[in-house]
Amino acid sequence: MDVKVSLCYLVLLLFSLSSAEDVKLGVKRVTSIAITDNNFICATLDWWPANKCNYGDCPWGQTGILNLDLNNKILTNAIKAFNPLRIRLGGSVEDQIVYQFGKQKKCPHFKKKEGGLFGFKYKDAFPKRDGTKYMTFLTKPGIVLITYHPFLNTIVKLIFGLNALTGKKNSVEDKLNWVGNWNPKNAISLMKYTISKGYKIDSYELGNELCAEGIEARVDSVQYAKDITRLRHIVNLLYPDASRRPKVLGPSGFYGKEWFQSFLLNVAPGVVDGVTHHIYNLGAGVDKDLINKIQDPYYLSQVAETFKSVAQAVKEFTPWAAPWVGEAGGAYNRGSKDVSHTFVNGFWYLDQLGMTSTLNHKVYCRQTLAGGNYGLLNTTTFIPNPDYYGVILWHRLMGSKVLLVSHEGSPFLRAYVHCSKKGPGVTVLLINMSNSTTFNVSLVDDMNLYPILKTVPGRGQKTMREEYHLTPKDGNIQSDVVLLNGTPFQLTKSLDIPEMKPQLVDASFPITAKPDSIIFIHVESFNAPTCG
Repeated sequence: MDVKVSLCYLVLLLFSLSSAEDVKLGVKRVTSIAITDNNFICATLDWWPANKCNYGDCPWGQTGILNLDLNNKILTNAIKAFNPLRIRLGGSVEDQIVYQFGKQKKCPHFKKKEGGLFGFKYKDAFPKRDGTKYMTFLTKPGIVLITYHPFLNTIVKLIFGLNALTGKKNSVEDKLNWVGNWNPKNAISLMKYTISKGYKIDSYELGNELCAEGIEARVDSVQYAKDITRLRHIVNLLYPDASRRPKVLGPSGFYGKEWFQSFLLNVAPGVVDGVTHHIYNLGAGVDKDLINKIQDPYYLSQVAETFKSVAQAVKEFTPWAAPWVGEAGGAYNRGSKDVSHTFVNGFWYLDQLGMTSTLNHKVYCRQTLAGGNYGLLNTTTFIPNPDYYGVILWHRLMGSKVLLVSHEGSPFLRAYVHCSKKGPGVTVLLINMSNSTTFNVSLVDDMNLYPILKTVPGRGQKTMREEYHLTPKDGNIQSDVVLLNGTPFQLTKSLDIPEMKPQLVDASFPITAKPDSIIFIHVESFNAPTCG
């Protein structure tokens, strides 16, 4: 082939592989469309022991609640960096946990046993009460020691998942169904103990995945409404000061229209504060098509119907409450060992944060802070994974007021706009899922009522904006290393989370969203009356 022809072919090939598209991003700035909690971001910690395995992989290590070392400096610094971080303690086996306040020197371990909930039961050597084997802790080395490490009482908003199966037994007709009234005696002891010690609990949540299509155990919707109403009465009694009273959350499971509506119809006003539901819309952790799903905007959009349905049910039947995502890990059964802890997972995660915030969800709990393959932190070292840096930027930059935004560009460009938490103006989140197209994004007023930019005192002649570009190391979307404006995130010498410095760009220029990138943009000069 002629050399000139070859060069022309190469140029055409490169052009076809990399293109640019101009996009006008319309922002409705006069009113907000939703309001999240100021602490929208939440992460979970699970009870799983080290021998919890799926697909031949055992990725929990020492991250279970009973084993977690809260003296680990990287872990504590990662939590402190949020100041505060909402943390949910719970998970699949919480409905087997019984708390005993004694002087036990040892705690039994979970024992794998066929026929136990999720394949686990307790050792037979410990006492029985009413025929129920139980695990004793809350002393040393116990959950109080773990949960109430000194710094947790000040910089963590704690959600505590309570065992909802105490007092119940299997139905004769259906072993999955558990019948009978909830026995709150053990939960009351826990609450009284935490009150006596001055420990702060933000919320109590009753049970885990017992509603609708419960995986290992189920409770009827009317019975669950009765049980959680009893929990509310107990919380009100033990916490007479309403300003310091923990919230009550439930049902903490997968959405089923009939079950949820029945439950919501049977709870009186003021019983529940947050209607929690779980989402794992990417499928199993071993799905070989997982990356394609994460980079497919059409696939990611399908789950919006679930969020809309939950929000609508709450608005219709319990308008005094709010929908929460109580647990979401993307891919279920501990996530994917090749995907969930890498840069590409952020496309799903941050997009879902944006999606749920627009659909009136107040809180979003990520499975997990640490544990499994979907932890925000590495299971063994606690060094932050890429999603940690994405979500902490959200926590610091995205305010509670959500603005309506739209564009007519490629569906591979996702865009969300909130009033800025950092200061005046707005924060824009752009997610470019395309691996070949650069988007040049300009903010426009879709109502043409106000000037796009206002003068910011002290910035000289040019009005600047702050940009935080997240990209994977070496362009590898399955990298565990994320770059901020081209520089890798690395812990400081003292093992602190590094400072996150933006790059300053002339606010009159379009925002450049390169392929496979996530960008937060704080535009202080953007005039949004609803942001005040």
